[in-house]
Amino acid sequence: MGTLILAVTTLFLYSVGTAMQTLVFRGRIKPNRGLTSLIGVLALISHGALIWDRIPETSTINMGLFPASLLISWFVVLLLLILNSRKPMQILFLAAYPLAALTVVFMLLFHSPPHYVSQSNWGMLAHIALAITAYSLFTLAAIQAFLVNLQNRQLKRNYNSLLIRNLPPLLTMESLLFELLWAGVIVLTLAIITGALFIHNMFDQNLAHKSLFSIMSWFVFTGLLIGHYTQGWRGQTASRWTLAGCALLMISYYGSKFALEFIFHRG
Repeated sequence: MGTLILAVTTLFLYSVGTAMQTLVFRGRIKPNRGLTSLIGVLALISHGALIWDRIPETSTINMGLFPASLLISWFVVLLLLILNSRKPMQILFLAAYPLAALTVVFMLLFHSPPHYVSQSNWGMLAHIALAITAYSLFTLAAIQAFLVNLQNRQLKRNYNSLLIRNLPPLLTMESLLFELLWAGVIVLTLAIITGALFIHNMFDQNLAHKSLFSIMSWFVFTGLLIGHYTQGWRGQTASRWTLAGCALLMISYYGSKFALEFIFHRG
């Protein structure tokens, strides 16, 4: 019953936050950063309590597909709230809140085989924390890249569209995208290094394909950053490279977890 109450409360708060951002986007109400932050913090508290109820066990942490997704979506909202206090990123809540709500719904409706990690394995926990942070940053980068791509197209067709009126200037949007990419690449690099140091018997644990796709995504993101600073890549080119790298990263984590837990039935 406690889990259901927390889940419903979290869904309600994310719904309120999404509705408010929709009204702001449509020009029905004025943006209110304080109220946005308050609703976001309340949702994070409820979401965090739900994570605490579902993930930790006596001496282990369950990092199965749906519990891990719940944790990653919490980090996405947390990072967005922090970044929004300093950068014009409020429109990203229109995607982040429904995404977080979706992970709560999946957690309620579906069950995945547990994947336990010992709470005493600090090296593995450090790797997981870095990986989750990297996934969260690249999730925000993917949303930002989608908006930059859409903004580029809209500027060529309709300078006064609803989207253009609500987005910061294109150069600002691109600058925010590359800031997210830089942060994501740094954290992903650390996650790959800690994985190499603390994950043993990679093939026995069926993690080789996960590592391969993670490294491939790292090369895509790094190549994009090099291209941006040497060749001036931006706009739709940057958006497409970002979305391609994020797709590889999502295949690395969600694809491998889904295959192992639901097709091969391995926790």
